Amino acid sequence: MSTRKSSIFYGTLIALSSLVVGMVLASRLDLTPASFARTNLSVPATNSAPITGALDATTFRTIAHDQSPAVVSIIVSGKKTVPDMGDFFGFQFPFGNGGNGGSGNGRRGGRGNNNEQMFRGAGSGFIIDGKTGYIITNNHVVEDADEITVMLDNTKYEEDGLAAKVVGRDKLTDSALIQLAEPPKKPLPEVKFGDSAQISPGDWVVAIGNPFQFSNTVTVGVVSAVGRVDPRLSPVPNRSLEYIQTDAAINQGNSGGPLLNIRGEVIGVNTAIMSESGGNIGLGFAVPIDTVRDVLPQLRSGKVVRGRIGVALDSRPMTLEQANDLGLSTVMGAVVTSVDANGPAKAAGIHPGDVIVEFNGKSVKDNEDLISMVTRTAPGTTVPLKAFRAGKPQMLNVKVEELNLDAEALPSSRASGRGRPSVPEAPRETGFGMSIEPLTGTMARQAGVPNGKGGAVISDISPLSSAARAGVQTGDVILSVNDKDVASVNDVAKALESIQPGHTARVLVWRPDDKDEYYLTLRKR
Repeated sequence: MSTRKSSIFYGTLIALSSLVVGMVLASRLDLTPASFARTNLSVPATNSAPITGALDATTFRTIAHDQSPAVVSIIVSGKKTVPDMGDFFGFQFPFGNGGNGGSGNGRRGGRGNNNEQMFRGAGSGFIIDGKTGYIITNNHVVEDADEITVMLDNTKYEEDGLAAKVVGRDKLTDSALIQLAEPPKKPLPEVKFGDSAQISPGDWVVAIGNPFQFSNTVTVGVVSAVGRVDPRLSPVPNRSLEYIQTDAAINQGNSGGPLLNIRGEVIGVNTAIMSESGGNIGLGFAVPIDTVRDVLPQLRSGKVVRGRIGVALDSRPMTLEQANDLGLSTVMGAVVTSVDANGPAKAAGIHPGDVIVEFNGKSVKDNEDLISMVTRTAPGTTVPLKAFRAGKPQMLNVKVEELNLDAEALPSSRASGRGRPSVPEAPRETGFGMSIEPLTGTMARQAGVPNGKGGAVISDISPLSSAARAGVQTGDVILSVNDKDVASVNDVAKALESIQPGHTARVLVWRPDDKDEYYLTLRKR
């Protein structure tokens, strides 16, 4: 054998030996993935190209044919005790309870039933990574599940389906990432992402899902509204979530399924319906896919981390008159109504009534803008903040802490209506739809009002009045009006009477139930 041929032979032999040894070492030292669950997630690219072109007779047929294979039915079972909030509000999460052929709304247990029960339910989902078996669905579909079974588009009715497990869940966006327990034998069909920011009212949309366990049901409708926010829809109390509203039929079991544009791209995750019966009445709601896409990397890691600074904001849109009264030349910023006594904002020196106009060097347009900036900031980060207080700019630094949604969801006494001090009769009108009376020493002590503060107690509020719309409560103690302290009922009355129609009164109140200050803005009609 020639020297050259010998070199090639031995070189090849050494390479093969090294490969075998490497494979053995990897298996012994666990250098290869121990399970399929450790695979990377391939997030679908977003198509932001404008949607153009006309509909024809095959548009929806093509969408149904091409996209249905990527939509799955999800069967879950477990044990949980949760009251049915749909009984109170008429809003329901369309996650079907399949036990004994029933069709609950996903809030397991019957009306008023607080006993722990076994449940079996059915929802929907869609595949975003066909090689690794990653699937998006709603958090409320899988949050209580002990077992999850995925039925593919081609799974026969009598077949068992595929086992799956939760990778990550997020209550705030009501989204979840699950994964098949075993890798697919061949790549599965997967969806494409559209740009939900392009969607406008009137656009055609298609919903595909598993309503009442009729798998891969296709319905068609239009976008009824975008940016829809309603506290009855929020998955987390006191936290808002924007929805796409559609009249495409969504029923129980559609939860977690895709809402698609006319290119067949996912622009939303079907999540909730407005219904007292549980059936479709043309009011369906989907979480925008842009919102879900933003949290996908953290869902893959198993936990979504957000920041908070510990303030409550005025939920009403700011008017130009109010902006001028606050010392602003234009409508912008977020008005702070209260400050968490133990939160970062308090430590930074933020006060109720401050208008936050900049956060970390970026202008704040409105509440949603500020909330987005804060929640996207890594906990532990100290950022500069600019606020207007009594018309004067304040430069502050706030250290962002981690948002704990579970702690925020704990019951609070803020809405209890108990503990309000009794007040004398003969109320005094103010012109804002509320009556005030003198604050006595006994009342101040019972309410826990800080020493030397307080001018009057609110004794009555007219329904639909400016005071009612501003969130004023009976028993609130007025501490200041338009950034000036008040010491008597006459001070309060005089200050409120001086407000011209169309302008706002900036009122700082002490709320006995919470033992805390709240900043409210009341518009005089």
